[in-house]
Amino acid sequence: MPLARSLSMTSLNGLPQCEDEDLPVEDLLLFEVSWEVTNKVGGIYTVIQTKAKTTADEWGENYFLIGPYFEQNVKTQVEFSEPPNPAVKKAMDTMKSQGCQVFFGRWLIEGSPYVLLFDIGSAAWNLDKWKGEFWEVSNIGIPFHDQEANDAVIFGSLTAWFLKELSCQFDDKPNIIAHFHEWQAGVGLILSRSQKLPVATIFTTHATLLGRYLCAASIDFYNNLDQFDIDKEAGERQIYHRYCMERASVHCAHVFTTVSQITATEAEHMLKKSPDVVTPNGLNIKKFSAMHEFQNLHSMYKTRIQEFIRGHFYGHLDFDLDKTLFFFIAGRYEFSNKGADMFLEALSRLNFLLRVHKTDVTVVVFFIMPAKTNNFNVETLKGQAVRKQLWDTAQSVKEKFGRKLYNSLLKGEIPDLNKILDRDDISIMKRAIYTTQRHTLPPVTTHNMIDDSNDPILNTIRRIGLFNNRTDRVKVRPALLISDTQWDSFGSSQPVLLAQGVQLTECTVMGIPSVTTNLSGFGCFMQEHVADPAAYGIYIVDRRFRSPDESCNQLTQFLYGFCQQNRRQRIIQRNRTERLSDLLDWKYLGRYYMHARHLALSRTFPVKFEMEPSAPPKTEGFRYPRPSSVPPSPSASQHSSPHHSEAEDDDEDERYDEDEEAERDRQNIKSPFSIGALPQGKKKQHGEYRN
Repeated sequence: MPLARSLSMTSLNGLPQCEDEDLPVEDLLLFEVSWEVTNKVGGIYTVIQTKAKTTADEWGENYFLIGPYFEQNVKTQVEFSEPPNPAVKKAMDTMKSQGCQVFFGRWLIEGSPYVLLFDIGSAAWNLDKWKGEFWEVSNIGIPFHDQEANDAVIFGSLTAWFLKELSCQFDDKPNIIAHFHEWQAGVGLILSRSQKLPVATIFTTHATLLGRYLCAASIDFYNNLDQFDIDKEAGERQIYHRYCMERASVHCAHVFTTVSQITATEAEHMLKKSPDVVTPNGLNIKKFSAMHEFQNLHSMYKTRIQEFIRGHFYGHLDFDLDKTLFFFIAGRYEFSNKGADMFLEALSRLNFLLRVHKTDVTVVVFFIMPAKTNNFNVETLKGQAVRKQLWDTAQSVKEKFGRKLYNSLLKGEIPDLNKILDRDDISIMKRAIYTTQRHTLPPVTTHNMIDDSNDPILNTIRRIGLFNNRTDRVKVRPALLISDTQWDSFGSSQPVLLAQGVQLTECTVMGIPSVTTNLSGFGCFMQEHVADPAAYGIYIVDRRFRSPDESCNQLTQFLYGFCQQNRRQRIIQRNRTERLSDLLDWKYLGRYYMHARHLALSRTFPVKFEMEPSAPPKTEGFRYPRPSSVPPSPSASQHSSPHHSEAEDDDEDERYDEDEEAERDRQNIKSPFSIGALPQGKKKQHGEYRN
């Protein structure tokens, strides 16, 4: 039942339950503000998009998202409608009457939440006035040449204006909660607090702004957090005003949250404040009714990837696709921050190991990152055309062969295989073979790069020499894309296709083994909640307490160990990873956001909402133990060498009981989050309000 129905409740596993049914549904309104609402820039878009269903289920019609209006985005993502809430409609009408364009509708994602979108361009004529007002309340000046910061001022001013118009219509209730994500939305929070609006505010940073810049500069960031002169570093990078906007937002908010413990440590030093709550990021996990559905989907998408590989490597397809593994890394094109630099170096070392040990395993690596391109290059298109031509030729000959075979069998004869194919058939097949001749190596990228000579991925590939030579056991295929419209290289949604088809990825969204680091929120979360992450297909590289070269060697060993797995071991590991995905579901992680909202209300309206003093929800006891059955990889502790016998594999497989292990994991995931011991006889739990 929606949280908005009652603030006098008893929690069950941290989830609200009503006690006072007479309390009207309008008692609370939740607004979530982000520059990435309907506007995909980076990972925050995914966080908000996937969390929307859980939040909408909790809040119902009282949940709204606020973001910028961009026509190219809303055309396919938003269904416009009139606001059902009269107060929201009146506030919008007031703003429209003064020349601002405001749009309302439903975001066409899971949960279909309401969205309120501000046209930044229609209000740009107010920029100088609003920058002056922002200076008066914060002493933060915004340079005229920083378009992103100027847009943030316009967006924030519009948000604060809307919240003011809305709150002015209410006397005692409903109470408003506004949750702001990242510094681009922070101006709205600062202005709301400076105007003393009756709004409970939350600010979430997904990574500190200055931290992103310092990490990109190849600095040993996390081991020197207390050594940086923050003002100096921000000034040298010409982002001091942005840094001040972020820091002011953090200190103005009633509740400050970060998405991981590592970011919490970062914020403590960069922003000079520890978060009140850590809100881990989750996903909407799609579960399969039977394990064979999951495996069938993997097999289907893997087959489609193999078809693409046949075209891309035509003329050089001298490796066995049944013994080929597909890896990929995807995300925003931040060469160092996203780990592409270390990944490429590890691939070079992996290529050396596979060649030295004369293994028959081949690795094909996909880089899926947005960059400026001129569309697909000629070689990529030609490769797929050659593949299709060969397929059509084979189908034609097969049909003709089958017809002759069928006629012979009808006559009761065994056909003469030397005569069943005539000279024309042989000529057609020879001509098809000649079309596969290639005098160049398969391209290392599928697209024409606009600035090829300065691209960091391509330059690194040139340096390490991974040019898709016949002797290379690691083949690279960067797909540096300019927009989402080019995600259809395989004829369907490429992220989904790759996630289901590859064996080792950077993300574990669909039960796929993953590589991460202990400097990422995901890696830290897995270390905390999984006793042996590698057994569940989560390989965590130590980037904090090892040198870059040692970390690279560790990553190389992870990749090499994975290459040594037999098919049975990969299936076992995939099954475990699929079960582990429950741990990342918003239906479990959403309670941290609940706690942050509860805390914000109690701090903003202490007379109306009282919250029992306790720590944020914990997950103690919510932990996957190490599997007792077959180790996931030949690189596990039982084997000091990758060269062990198949007999050993068979013995290990006999100790693996899928049903028993799955049931044990299901019991772990069903265990409620620990919410602290309570006195005997006391029914109320963590996060309860008294109204």
